[in-house]
Amino acid sequence: MSFLTPFFLLGALAIAGPILYHLIRQTTRERTLFSSLMFLMPSPPRISKRHRLEHILLLILRCLALLLLALGFARPFLTQTELNDPTAAQPKRIVVLVDRSASMRRDGMWAAAQERVDAVVRRAGPADHVSILTFDRQASPILTFDEWNQAAAGDRVALAMSRVRALTPGWGGTHLGNGLIGAAEALSESETKATPGPRQIFLVSDLQAGSRLDTLQAYEWPKGIELFLEPVKARTTSNAGIQLVAEAADSARAANAPIRVRVTNSPESKVEQFKLGWTRAGGPAEFVGAAIEAYVSPGQSRIFSVPLPSAGAVADRIVLRGDDDEFDNTVAVIPPAQQRANVLWLGNEAPEDSRQPLFFLRRAFSDSPRVAVQVTAKASGAALAAEDLQAANLIFISDVLAPGAAALVREQVTAGKVAVLVPKTPEAAATLGVLLGQEALRSEEAKPRTYAMFSEIDFGHPLFAAFNDPRFSDFTKIHIWHYRKFDAAAIPGARVVAKFDSGDPALIEVPLGKGRVFVLAAGWQPEDSQLAISSKFVPLMWSWLELGGGVSNAVTQFSVGDPVTAPAGVQATAVRLPDAATVPWVAGTAAFTQTTQPGIYEFAGGPRAVRFAVNLDANESRTAPLDAEELERLGVPVVRAAAAAATPVQKSQTMLQGMEAESRQKLWRCFIAATLAVLLVESALAGWTARRSVKTAEVSS
Repeated sequence: MSFLTPFFLLGALAIAGPILYHLIRQTTRERTLFSSLMFLMPSPPRISKRHRLEHILLLILRCLALLLLALGFARPFLTQTELNDPTAAQPKRIVVLVDRSASMRRDGMWAAAQERVDAVVRRAGPADHVSILTFDRQASPILTFDEWNQAAAGDRVALAMSRVRALTPGWGGTHLGNGLIGAAEALSESETKATPGPRQIFLVSDLQAGSRLDTLQAYEWPKGIELFLEPVKARTTSNAGIQLVAEAADSARAANAPIRVRVTNSPESKVEQFKLGWTRAGGPAEFVGAAIEAYVSPGQSRIFSVPLPSAGAVADRIVLRGDDDEFDNTVAVIPPAQQRANVLWLGNEAPEDSRQPLFFLRRAFSDSPRVAVQVTAKASGAALAAEDLQAANLIFISDVLAPGAAALVREQVTAGKVAVLVPKTPEAAATLGVLLGQEALRSEEAKPRTYAMFSEIDFGHPLFAAFNDPRFSDFTKIHIWHYRKFDAAAIPGARVVAKFDSGDPALIEVPLGKGRVFVLAAGWQPEDSQLAISSKFVPLMWSWLELGGGVSNAVTQFSVGDPVTAPAGVQATAVRLPDAATVPWVAGTAAFTQTTQPGIYEFAGGPRAVRFAVNLDANESRTAPLDAEELERLGVPVVRAAAAAATPVQKSQTMLQGMEAESRQKLWRCFIAATLAVLLVESALAGWTARRSVKTAEVSS
């Protein structure tokens, strides 16, 4: 029972009046005069502990009348379910959304989250429909509505908690927006006419400030779905994290440059003195080399340069020590190292002849802190050693090769090498025929009336990926004075990557085993074209080298959950995980997606191993609480906890519901009528008691 005007209940305090009245001993009506007392003043009886209540029934009736009167003026009404919430009696559809991101690995967080889930599931009624989803980067169901409904009513809680207790927090970032959208979509998809009741999401999370909410900005929240927050708190407030400072993509970083890391300290932290140093996976807890003292004030972040470990030291990660929570205190690092590549030139050109293509090729592959390229020239008629071909990452051919040398090149290309044929004469078609196993290939010299230009280029090909931007895709300023004409239709499997404006193939790609052969119809030397003196020449040569696996521009630093594309030229058969387990890898697969744990990964099984590092999302270190108003600003209707103060809208709605219920029930009339009935009984009883007292007094006299 509730009251519309509860302050009138204070009137019930008036029952103290009858009690005091019955405790006071009244003076008797009969008086007897005594001569010796005629000069004394009369005194009424006083209240004392020895006084006893008389006429108990009268006292009860008088108190009851006052109490009923106060209850009537308070305007009582019954809080019936159908009046307050017309949908409360209907089955609810509930999604329990559980955060299992990396920040939930803090001490005591996961156990507290499991307790919250258990409490929410136990509150569900027998007719309610419950589903449980977990999220980090994406939402994943662990208990569907169908599984809940198919289980016996008495087994549902045990089933749900067995699924939750079988999980542990992952290492992914807290993409709260994706999790909420996944839960809302699950409720929308399950909506049927048979279950028109309330739709609710219970979010069990640490609600940290690093949660990503950007996807909610473009999402229209479904009407009728409410969000209830079930926050879990960490046992400690101090937390510091470490992140790798990414270098610019075009930076020429020296091989011995120190690694830059950022240390972030939470605003509530009570620790500000830390240590940084190198360690290795599975190694001793001590630092490899000297540690760096890192002082970071609470709420601040600083960047530190950590020198590389000494030569011969095995270390692949930088660790932060002195923090309470260690889940974000390690960053895996691929130390920078100068890549070395070998290019083999098979032709009869003099290296210092500025009219020949070899002269320009040597200058295109100049050494840098990132890559050192060695160009080795061999005469086309000279004997080739298998070791020279095996060491080469990229093979250029400009003249006719001897059949034996061409057979060796074909063997290496079939094993995975890349060969580029840049014929200076039409007779070089014979070498192409040997490489491809076709003796009937022919070519002829073509000389345009003025000049030819590149007109059709497949910018989707990896070779021209660097020119895909409209700012760099203009090849029309490169003039070709003459070229060799090939019939691409006569070459099985040939792909024309570029054409001249005459329609003749300018660049042909032919797959051969695991490798490939390119045929460039015109050379880049000034006698053939202006390619060598254009801005396109150097990027094109480096694209060929990257395609051959001699150099990799692939990113080596990723976050947990990021897809990783294998660098060009990698023929790996497996991927080695940080815990030493291996996952099969099929060449040609779009990307490796099983980056579920931080550490060092490796594409293994091919001619060369390629390593990459996976680390935590930097936002996971932002463990300060997230303001719930941020969710409301994005259109998510957050229902506050019961202990929190109600909003003005909720207060107004509650008042209107109470007034409606009171106006329908009009219980105050019953209390007023009961008050009058009690007063009538009390009056009759009081008169009867008074008459009886008079008769008793007359009899005694």
